[in-house]
Amino acid sequence: MRTVLRLVPAGLIAAIALVGPLLAPHAIDAPVAAPYALPGPGVPLGADELGRDVLSRLLAGGRDLLLTSLAVACAVTVAAAALGTAAALRPALGRLVERLADLMILLPAVLAVLLVVLSWRGGGRVALVTAAVVVSLPYAVRMVAGAAAPIAGSGYVEAAAAGGERLPQLIWREVLPNLRATLLVLLGLRFVAAVYVVTTAAFLEVGPEPPAADWALMVRENAPGILLNPWAVVVPSLAIGVLALSVQAAAEVLAPRPGRRAVTRL
Repeated sequence: MRTVLRLVPAGLIAAIALVGPLLAPHAIDAPVAAPYALPGPGVPLGADELGRDVLSRLLAGGRDLLLTSLAVACAVTVAAAALGTAAALRPALGRLVERLADLMILLPAVLAVLLVVLSWRGGGRVALVTAAVVVSLPYAVRMVAGAAAPIAGSGYVEAAAAGGERLPQLIWREVLPNLRATLLVLLGLRFVAAVYVVTTAAFLEVGPEPPAADWALMVRENAPGILLNPWAVVVPSLAIGVLALSVQAAAEVLAPRPGRRAVTRL
């Protein structure tokens, strides 16, 4: 019962983000009140800089953020699982992956995303997802390689290798089944990191563009009027924080304790 209760916030915020566009009482780009109007009849959270309903834009602004961050987290976790496990099983490949990861980690994530998105004209969310995956992968590979190293050196894996199993078989059959907990926690961590990267890109206006409804874009657009209608900034900011923290908490709840301790040690 306690586990179910800890999963409720993530499920609730995800459901709101996915079905929110269907529940919006007004069009996201139609002015319905004076700019920065305070909450009142028909506009429970007031209006934004152009007089658009904040509640409607809030309901419509989470789906793309959720799906984009989830796509980034899944892609990074899958790629890191394959590369990190292969690096643990093959020392020469592990040294090469380690050097490349060290070089990539030196480049700030936000700067790398800006370089890719600004140089990939018309790339849109594809460019943003690609850049977020590339900058997130080195850390994830190092994490998986560290967790897989003790397993790769265990007797049953060496026996399987001596028995003729090839590298893909060793990864899929022998090592990855023992990394389920670590990968689940990693997925949660990468989701939080993806939310950070995607929202930062939106805040810098290199992701979704106006008049799209996006939580990070709402914060940027309405920041100048925060003293007039603070709800237009506070509510989307809270939504981003609750989304990231609740998904991370859900991943930790679902992961067995040994997996959590392994990630903590790394």
